[in-house]
Amino acid sequence: MRILLTGASGFIGRHALAALLAAGHEVHAVSRAHPSVEGDYAWHGVDLLAPGQAAAIAGSVKPECVLHLAWCVEHGRFWTDPANAAWREATLALAGSAADAGARRFVGTGTCYEYDWPANANCDERATPVAAHTPYDTSKDECRRALDALARESGLSFAWARLFFLYGADEAPGRLVASVARAIARGEPAACSSGLVVRDFMDVRDAGAALAALALSDVEGPVNVASGEALSIAELVTRLVALAGRPDLIRLGALPDRAGEPPRIVAEVARLRDEVKFRPALSLDAGLRDALAFWASAEAQK
Repeated sequence: MRILLTGASGFIGRHALAALLAAGHEVHAVSRAHPSVEGDYAWHGVDLLAPGQAAAIAGSVKPECVLHLAWCVEHGRFWTDPANAAWREATLALAGSAADAGARRFVGTGTCYEYDWPANANCDERATPVAAHTPYDTSKDECRRALDALARESGLSFAWARLFFLYGADEAPGRLVASVARAIARGEPAACSSGLVVRDFMDVRDAGAALAALALSDVEGPVNVASGEALSIAELVTRLVALAGRPDLIRLGALPDRAGEPPRIVAEVARLRDEVKFRPALSLDAGLRDALAFWASAEAQK
């Protein structure tokens, strides 16, 4: 299958690229920077926000499937970034151009922040309502709705992957696992909030593989990409310092809890497991050990 993958050099994209290549598909990687993945694939340096570029790349590649990961993702900024609206429009332009060029499938990526999170249940794609919280998730949901309408009109097979909480090598240094791992590597106290909120964590390598599996499937509609396992922030950080052999460095409660933080965001993963036929390959401990090793190496090279 000829696949157009956007955001191919990003935190998630490089792992989706590796999974698609391992499955033996013809991949056209779209990114502003060259992906750091070995393999036989075509790279296209494209700015999808530039006028006409979405139509040009779709018309040039003529993909059978598009796996679209590109969006504004700068840590701490993406929630309110004005570029969210521009990415919504660029995504719609790409999908429309791909359909015109003969594509049969389009897979976009959303977020668990689209949900109106239930206090005592998992977020279910077919049962949990959505709610607007920030410009980021609002733009994502508007994009999903518009893509769904476009797909119905054009006969395009359409799926929407809702990503939960990812961690792994090369994530932004200020993110939770990276910040704690970096502190451990320096032998410094790891300051955290009380950590009472519960989340759903997944290694980014599994997330990339899950997205590739979804793109290659015929499953349509929203699909959660997550582990389906509930874990408090405190439990995650405690496990991280224990694996590093430095439980003395944990400082739960040293930072204030974020105001208005939802107490629980955990995925129902039946669609991913039973329809996409995907299960994570990495245990939490294995993923955290690799993250610790990556950040220890990064700190040692400074």
